[in-house]
Amino acid sequence: MLLENKQVAIIGGGPAGLTLARLLQQKDVNVKVYERDFDQAIGAAGLMDEFKKHYRPGADKAVIVNSKMDIIFDEHQEKPEEGFGDEHFRPEIDRGPLRDLLIASLKKENIVWNSRFAEMKPSGAGWEILFENGTSAYADLVIAADGANSKVRKYITAIPQVYSGVTSIEGNIYNAEINAPKLWQLAKGGSLFALENGKTIFFITKGDGTLTFLIGLKTPENWLANSGIDLTDRAAVGVWFAAEFAEWSQEWKELFATDELTMAPRVWYHFPLDQCWTALPNLTMIGDAAHRIPAYAGEGANQALADALELYEALCGKEFETTRQAIASFEEKMLKRFVASAEESLRNTKGLHTENNLQFLMGLFGNTDPAS
Repeated sequence: MLLENKQVAIIGGGPAGLTLARLLQQKDVNVKVYERDFDQAIGAAGLMDEFKKHYRPGADKAVIVNSKMDIIFDEHQEKPEEGFGDEHFRPEIDRGPLRDLLIASLKKENIVWNSRFAEMKPSGAGWEILFENGTSAYADLVIAADGANSKVRKYITAIPQVYSGVTSIEGNIYNAEINAPKLWQLAKGGSLFALENGKTIFFITKGDGTLTFLIGLKTPENWLANSGIDLTDRAAVGVWFAAEFAEWSQEWKELFATDELTMAPRVWYHFPLDQCWTALPNLTMIGDAAHRIPAYAGEGANQALADALELYEALCGKEFETTRQAIASFEEKMLKRFVASAEESLRNTKGLHTENNLQFLMGLFGNTDPAS
């Protein structure tokens, strides 16, 4: 096996990095995840039974409303019940429980906490990894799983990210059943799309009672920085929203009615669809570090887990003679797969922020008549 007697370092303890670590651990690979603070991959990792305990039935269903909060489409009524084994079944699990079950599946010595990546330097056939806490580690193979703002990616390629044209304000309403009861009821434990005339608000529910929302706007790249909006000031953001969404129902003010709310900016970038680089023998990347896309296709986590499985298969199979060959094959396959998901995400990002966005979304759900 290519990784026999090799030390593997995974930078980043998100679902993709942890899934890859679990897969490698099953092959007795010497792997460590350095952390700073889907079905197929989960099944191959031997965790499907645990996954079934934590996934949220009904969370994959959506409700669509217009600016007046009129329900235009409700998958809870239209979509047939599905289960594991159905071709189109897409079970949802919150990131927290997924991460917890993956951490629980790993040996304690395979996760090194309080290890915020600082830099790394070539060392022999591998890398010396330096962390902000002053510690260091050697690895024969480093795998970057440190997300959209990866600090490791630059050691592989200098290809820059591209602004999508859309910026969002993300909010989290805690205990939403009490603090935003109308919105919580509309979402029905799944997702909620509110949109009309180029403006959109997308909601997802969490198992812990949190309602997360994205207010998406087609803006210049530096709009939020230049707007003067203070996202720590709930009342000020509420005033901005009332002006920006003046034609929308007054009931949307519930978004900012509670102090149990946190907000953050989300400026949506993606990497070029034709990105490519020369494969290295001792370094690669998975997930958003490799193929960041806007969140308007819901494919980020699925793609990241597919990366973990495919990289594992390349490194632990018998097809390749060297790690460079295995990594090159994996990256070629990953980048081809990235194109399809990126095209879908960018198409949705654009379509959901045009004047006919309600009609566009209804078309995605197979219904071209938003009045039906």
